[in-house]
Amino acid sequence: MTGRFALTHSPQDVRHWFGYAEEPDFPPRYNIAPSQPVAVVHADFSARHFTLMRWGFIPAFIKDTASYPLMINIRSETVQEKPSFRNAFTRRRCLLPADGFYQWQNAGRTKQPFLLRRPDRGLLALAAIWETWSGMDGSEIDTVGILTTDANGTLAAISERSPVLIARKAAALWLDPLTKPEEAAELLRPPPEDLLELLRIAPHVNRAENDGPHVQDEVPSRSI
Repeated sequence: MTGRFALTHSPQDVRHWFGYAEEPDFPPRYNIAPSQPVAVVHADFSARHFTLMRWGFIPAFIKDTASYPLMINIRSETVQEKPSFRNAFTRRRCLLPADGFYQWQNAGRTKQPFLLRRPDRGLLALAAIWETWSGMDGSEIDTVGILTTDANGTLAAISERSPVLIARKAAALWLDPLTKPEEAAELLRPPPEDLLELLRIAPHVNRAENDGPHVQDEVPSRSI
């Protein structure tokens, strides 16, 4: 499961990479956690857009959000089959800008966190779907969930699952509302073997309130 990620690049760098129309200003975030607002890039028929959404997908038909689990990850293998996600995958695909994400490995009574990022520290585009949930009182919440797939060789040492990462050259196809679901589904595969590096880090990331460069402090490597 991908339960935390980071976005520390400048707003200008993120906008240049993702090509959205807005010019938002936002601080670096080293420990983005479920239920928090996250940066989302989506597209209509004329342009790409930057929007803040709640990380935790809620299908439109859910009436009581208190009884619905926090759906931060969605399995790509079944996203087209399940009624909760099918329409969003067809019409509301999006990307979450990131420059790293975290995974944990069981280590006895504790869990050891790891940071996965590009060796060149470049940006990543996490594949996701979004939905607007409407309450009985007329309130609306834009919600988003990250799509996951089998881990690649780098990540498989500590986890069975990985977020789906969309290459920059494939972003237009993924975001285009006119892309057929079966075409978009071709992009739902594990990251390339050489895309990410795996770094053993200190446990600061375990607490959601910790947010700063120290969250990514490395610790001496051991046999994984």
